[in-house]
Amino acid sequence: MKPRVAKFYKDATAFTCISNPATALPIARLNDDYCDCPDGSDEPGTSACAHLSPLSPHNPANGAGAAGSNTTLALPGFYCKNKGHVPAYVPFTSVNDGKCDYDVCCDGSEEWEGVGGVKCEDRCQTIGKEWRKQDEARQKSLGTAGKKRKELVAEAGRLRKQVEDRIQSLGTEIEGSEIKVKQLEQEVADVERKEKGRVVKGSVSKKAGKLGVVVGLAKQRTEELRETLERVRGERDSSTSRLQEVERILSTFKEEYNPNFNDEGVKRAVRAWEDYAARDKGPDVDAAHDRDLDAMTKSDKENGLDWEEYEGDDDDSEADVLYAFESYLPPSIRGWLDQKLRNLRSTLIDSGILADTSAPSSSGDSKSVTDAKDRLTAAEKEVEKHRKTLTEHQDDLAKDFGPDDVFRALKDQCVSTDAGEYTYEVCFLSKTTQKPKKGGGHTNMGNFVGLERIVVDDELPPNGKGLGSGERIAMKHENGQHCWNGPNRSTLVVLACSEVNEVWRIVEEEKCVYRMEVGTPAVCEVLGGGGGRAGMEGKKAGGVRDEL
Repeated sequence: MKPRVAKFYKDATAFTCISNPATALPIARLNDDYCDCPDGSDEPGTSACAHLSPLSPHNPANGAGAAGSNTTLALPGFYCKNKGHVPAYVPFTSVNDGKCDYDVCCDGSEEWEGVGGVKCEDRCQTIGKEWRKQDEARQKSLGTAGKKRKELVAEAGRLRKQVEDRIQSLGTEIEGSEIKVKQLEQEVADVERKEKGRVVKGSVSKKAGKLGVVVGLAKQRTEELRETLERVRGERDSSTSRLQEVERILSTFKEEYNPNFNDEGVKRAVRAWEDYAARDKGPDVDAAHDRDLDAMTKSDKENGLDWEEYEGDDDDSEADVLYAFESYLPPSIRGWLDQKLRNLRSTLIDSGILADTSAPSSSGDSKSVTDAKDRLTAAEKEVEKHRKTLTEHQDDLAKDFGPDDVFRALKDQCVSTDAGEYTYEVCFLSKTTQKPKKGGGHTNMGNFVGLERIVVDDELPPNGKGLGSGERIAMKHENGQHCWNGPNRSTLVVLACSEVNEVWRIVEEEKCVYRMEVGTPAVCEVLGGGGGRAGMEGKKAGGVRDEL
């Protein structure tokens, strides 16, 4: 018996009920298999008071005084010293029931009366040795798991820093993009105003004015001259090539003929060639000359001449002369005057004094306006894209990734286990899935909606791979695939400490409502962990902790 409780049983002549000091009993009524004390403290070695409520936190045996109810058990159960192992309490209902409860009371002391001739030997040395061996392995595993959790926390911190840095850079990019949008908006406005102020010339027609006719004829004549020049140049190049070939033939003939051969015709031909070769044939066609011809044969636009600026209908107005006039001004004044004229025209159009003669495209805008608007639209889309990405990253930082942000490092990592005809898979902060082994479609058992903390009270297996008792972190998964004649599937994934990510168990608690028990180093050293010696000690005496 624990020293804190044993002091109440030192008197060899009488016993006073622990929670009811006014009730005194002769010592002979201790453990007489009859419950005399309201708190059951007179039957620490029998099950006579097992019908009372569990231990009250206000009992003197718990060091809190005699306040509270007097109808609760003063003791948590029958105390087993378990020398060589871990002391524990066994429920009173298991005392002297003719069964040896070695899993809790390894010394067999709960069967002290030998009911039915049962005698429980002391196995604490053997059980304790095996338990310590297993506990040593568990503690080693827990140590490794703790290191892995630190690595996960470090990785989660790195990932979070990436998101924070990206948010900062996005802010700068958005600011720059917004400035660009404003500039393009101004550009669109300027182009539209400029286009509105243009005197748009039409094509040369029967109704075209004098200037339009002259421009058309000049354009046509220029094209004819360009084509003729290109043709003559081609003929020149062909003739030059043929001449060079004939000269090579004659030169070879002169070098190879026999002067001793008495043929006057051959001699005359050689003398004629020598005279031809000695004469001046005029200037050679050099590269500079060809470059000049290249420049002449370029299109008018390539040479800086745009006929469209001069073509148009000038029957109705002689205002075009104003725009032609600026061509005779110095460049420094020409630009200023051009802008003033365009502004004046735009003002007159806006005032209704002049008609807007701008030639609209199929979209209602000229090409220059359309191009400017396209650039503006692209810049606006870029800003919107950056803002959307920024919102996503800000939402990511606001999400609950568990203690120390640790689940950020595990997001979308999956772990699975086989159970019967299916393979069950859970992906951290994502979804749970049921996959048939014999083929077929996968079943969504729920999508992740959030983390929560729950209290569990489970027996911890000897290997330590279980939830144990205490507060645990759980991942809620809802809105999975619809069940036939039932709800949408959902899964509660309860986490406990483990050296590696692994699925321990899966059960269907209700129709299409599942519970998965999963081990992961992410929760080690958090909320009591869920494994190791502390978890084992907390499970003695049928789930009652050794608190006395």
